[in-house]
Amino acid sequence: MILFWASLLAVTTLLYVLLDGFDLGVGILFGFADEPNRRKMLGAISPVWDGNETWLVITGTVLFGAFPAAYAALLSAFYLPLVLMLCALILRGVAFEFRYKAIGFRRFWDLGFVGGSVAATFIQGMTVGALVEGLPMKDVHYIGGTFGWFSPFAALCGFGLVLGYSLLGASWLVWKCEGPIRERAYQLLPVLTVGVLAFLATAFVLALAMHLNLMSRWFERPYLLIFPLIGAISAVCLLKSAERRNDSAPFRFSALIFMAAFGTLACSFWPFMIPFSLTVEQAASPPASLNFIFWGAGLFVMPITLVYTFVVYRLFRGKVADVGYE
Repeated sequence: MILFWASLLAVTTLLYVLLDGFDLGVGILFGFADEPNRRKMLGAISPVWDGNETWLVITGTVLFGAFPAAYAALLSAFYLPLVLMLCALILRGVAFEFRYKAIGFRRFWDLGFVGGSVAATFIQGMTVGALVEGLPMKDVHYIGGTFGWFSPFAALCGFGLVLGYSLLGASWLVWKCEGPIRERAYQLLPVLTVGVLAFLATAFVLALAMHLNLMSRWFERPYLLIFPLIGAISAVCLLKSAERRNDSAPFRFSALIFMAAFGTLACSFWPFMIPFSLTVEQAASPPASLNFIFWGAGLFVMPITLVYTFVVYRLFRGKVADVGYE
């Protein structure tokens, strides 16, 4: 059961990163478009964006129910940034709806949509960076204070995720849109791809230079090199597909880059949930609790959400029509 719930947590986290990642990326790129193209960009994500955030809720629920010790430690460490992230997501959702109604304040809500997208993305990346660098822990309790999670390396990871989500967003716009917005997204793809690769290389070199404990896993587990190789090949294929104007391919290769990065982190962390302080087994609920929640969340919530997600994406497949949002 522990392995099942750890795997389920990894899957829900990856699904959130990929699905909400592209609509957060569209929100980041939203600030660089004019009004007609902004309407098309919102049309490209409007059927799915709120459903994508369901995976964040499921991830938090699984963490709370199946791994309460990790939930307590992570919330203690990241209470302030996570509250700010939730506020940014709320602002983003409100701005998404209100910009159509409040024409006189449309610029304000546009700024809220962009700002909420950037802030939520940056905080997510910074959180991952703090975990990679290592949290100040003692006896599986966080002891770092209000800002113990913040560091230049964590901030770099936040900036890197802004680039990564922007790449996902541009790839999604290529897939879903026509006309000038599609061409502009194609122009951004090479720049963003190179930017993401530069960030990953910089983060890797810094991690080695800082002698982070997590990097010892690369010597213990040489198979981890397969993930950067997959990411590099995917980046090359993404650039070639952009040259050939293959609309569906860039998003698939962008997703592969993220999956490779996620696989690297997951295999580097294992068996720790908080490196190197709290293992998966230490963080897990008692077996009776894991078995009990399996019959609800494991057998029903996850499959229903997967079916719902598949149906929505199936129904809204294809290019976005210019429906003239006002």
